[in-house]
Amino acid sequence: MSEVLNVHDHDRASAGLTYVYPVISRRAGGVSVGINLNPNNACNWRCVYCQVPGLVRGGAPAVDLEKLADELRGFLRELLHGDFMQRRVPAEARRLNDIALSGNGEPTSAQEFDRVVALIGTIMAEFGLVGKARLVLITNGSLIRRPQIQAGLSQMAGLGGEVWFKLDSATPGGMLRINGSRQPVRKVLENLRTAASLCPTWLQTCVFAYDGQPPADAERAAYLALVGQLREEQVPLRGVMLYSLARPSMQPEAPRLSALPPAWMADFAQAVEALGIAVKVSA
Repeated sequence: MSEVLNVHDHDRASAGLTYVYPVISRRAGGVSVGINLNPNNACNWRCVYCQVPGLVRGGAPAVDLEKLADELRGFLRELLHGDFMQRRVPAEARRLNDIALSGNGEPTSAQEFDRVVALIGTIMAEFGLVGKARLVLITNGSLIRRPQIQAGLSQMAGLGGEVWFKLDSATPGGMLRINGSRQPVRKVLENLRTAASLCPTWLQTCVFAYDGQPPADAERAAYLALVGQLREEQVPLRGVMLYSLARPSMQPEAPRLSALPPAWMADFAQAVEALGIAVKVSA
């Protein structure tokens, strides 16, 4: 395929590969090389804004580490030394910002997670990318208690990596409605503490209108209270990445969802900043 990439399309098949795909990331501000460990479209959560078609409940299948290595090496050669940037990337975004463990489901559901991180670290070193491009994990954080995940996070920290930890709601009802998750809020806090102790961690929060209505005052207050608690406990969060909807959901709730006005986003960001937390806002 030869279409020019843009922030509105994160097609995992755009490079014709199983595990590796390029996107233009709003939050990264350039090219992000995605690593999709869930080519089976399976996730242990079901977020109403998810752009994955045919999403099913489940975990990642076994990862073919040799194939992943071949795909990542081949794609990085084309990206850094070929004409991919000129053919597929807008001029203003022709820079490699990160390699991101993301994709069509929860990446930490892969049993080989720590080996995947080690492999990516080896390849980043081969291309001279350690310290120049970030290694990012985009996660719902629900499986961070697993030993292989914690081992992987420790390796990521050594590579200058970051965790982008999903936190869209701080109430049980909100998590169930938005993420399809029954995880207790206390468990979210435990997992956040663990993630931040092992690797630099950002909260990644998607806010949007549901049936034309912004998040309720109670939802907003609960979120701010949780972030405030983390601040009081001196959990070393890097900050909050706050964003709304830019790409259409592929879930049944899609017609009920819409982006929030910039003024609402700015006001919420200001409330988070008032707690002493850095905020990055994307439309």
